[in-house]
Amino acid sequence: MPRQHAVYDHATVTLHWLMATLVLVLWLIGTFLEDIVPKGVLRSGIWSAHFVLGFLFTGVIVALLAWRHTRGRQLPVEDPGPLHVLAKATHAALYLLLLLIAGLGIANAFVRGVTLVGPLALPQLGDPDWRRPLTHWHGLAANILMAVALFHAAAALIHHYLWHDGVLRRILPARASSDPAGRH
Repeated sequence: MPRQHAVYDHATVTLHWLMATLVLVLWLIGTFLEDIVPKGVLRSGIWSAHFVLGFLFTGVIVALLAWRHTRGRQLPVEDPGPLHVLAKATHAALYLLLLLIAGLGIANAFVRGVTLVGPLALPQLGDPDWRRPLTHWHGLAANILMAVALFHAAAALIHHYLWHDGVLRRILPARASSDPAGRH
């Protein structure tokens, strides 16, 4: 009989996968929009959606960090050796990059004074000359995040398909428990 592994609580799993989805969608828009959508109303609308989703992304990362450090389930370490140190460093890099991207994105939105939805727009604050460097650093941080996230995903798949341990199953939506204390 396979060993039963502890799983993350429902809120942690939901916030994790929502964050992953937002990261991918925002990165795809930021990376490819200028190349595939001609200038005009559609491109402006998609950029507005990018900024709105970016603010949602910021709320989700804050919620995820707050939940994980207050009520979220802390699971036992699967491998206390060097792989655990690497996993902790990878997660720290992911969180740092997520916060950096959110901060740079918010700063960029205000420096630009972007339109969000309909008549709802942010005021243009700060020096407009900061648009280009903020956009550059935001995009660079997003690209680095994607590289670290791909490493994170590859590690999860290695755990699942090569090592056949329960690491990936701990964060899969179908396995999540609604009890943050770990009682099933």
